[in-house]
Amino acid sequence: MKVGDQAYRTVWMPQEGIVSIIDQRKLPWAFECLDLKSSAEVAEAIRDMAVRGAGCIGATAGYGMALAAREAESLERLEVFAAHLIATRPTAVNLAWAVNRQLKLLKALPREAWASAAKVEAAKIADEDAAACEQIGQHGLVLLSEISRRKADGVVNVLTHCNAGWLAFVDHGSATAPVYAAMAAGLKVHVWVDETRPRSQGARLTAWELAQAGVPHTVIPDNTGGHLMQHGLVDIVITGADRVTRRGDAANKIGTYLKALAARDNGVPFYVALPSSTFDWSITDGVAEIEIEQRSAAEVSWVDGPDAEGILRNVRITPEGSPVANYGFDVTPSRLVTGLITERGVFPAEEAALVVAFSDVAQPCGR
Repeated sequence: MKVGDQAYRTVWMPQEGIVSIIDQRKLPWAFECLDLKSSAEVAEAIRDMAVRGAGCIGATAGYGMALAAREAESLERLEVFAAHLIATRPTAVNLAWAVNRQLKLLKALPREAWASAAKVEAAKIADEDAAACEQIGQHGLVLLSEISRRKADGVVNVLTHCNAGWLAFVDHGSATAPVYAAMAAGLKVHVWVDETRPRSQGARLTAWELAQAGVPHTVIPDNTGGHLMQHGLVDIVITGADRVTRRGDAANKIGTYLKALAARDNGVPFYVALPSSTFDWSITDGVAEIEIEQRSAAEVSWVDGPDAEGILRNVRITPEGSPVANYGFDVTPSRLVTGLITERGVFPAEEAALVVAFSDVAQPCGR
């Protein structure tokens, strides 16, 4: 995607021993790139959410393993870093998927071949992520085109939650990929952007990137979606996901489940967009089996942004001493999901259909 006149991916390796990322903590107030020069710095960038979003985290982890392959003196040390990296964000399955993919490759090679092989594999992981998201856009475009044809004004109103845009992946995004494809095809699209408390990824990231691409959009408080659906102002909900089970239960940013309930009550189709790397074929029941990350209370109690003079400040919004619970994700059961938009097509959120569609990668449950 372009920022101004320059095309960017969210993560890349500009030279040996350096991984560059777009520092999402600074957006939208400043666009800055950050160079990571060690595997430990990559882990910290993921943990501190300098990078965020399933695909972006996975690709960054792939490059982190490329740095670790240069640093580690033994397979034991490499495995220690791999475990450390996976533990930084436990809910997003792309992270473990990318790390384990690199680890499997390197275990079969002599130590002297690690660095070059891991660098090539990291680039493959990133390229595959971008290509998958581009295809998600094309499959989702079919859904948006059908809605547009049914409407007198042709405008498709999409509601999304959190950031599942190109910032959350290597390029294109998952939930926003159909929107970008629709804009390129000449369709009229408008996006309702949930602010997505507590880190405000919607208000800060999704709104910023939609503005960069010239997509009409409106930022709304998280609890507005149900009202909009009741009044016929939402045609389709498309969210991303951080982990999806073999039967189609989807873990996504906290609050997604409530959007799915509102969509079901109002007859609005609810879709989850994801690359196949986000499936966790080893589990079935997402509510019972997906680990939900609990993050720092400070993310809820404090907010940052520029004041009227443009000075960045960090201010408290809760009473000092009030306890805070900060669950990062919730799980939307498959029964509430109209369909899954993947790089291979759009499929019902049903185990039988998914196992057939992804028979080459779907493992038996429990493995």
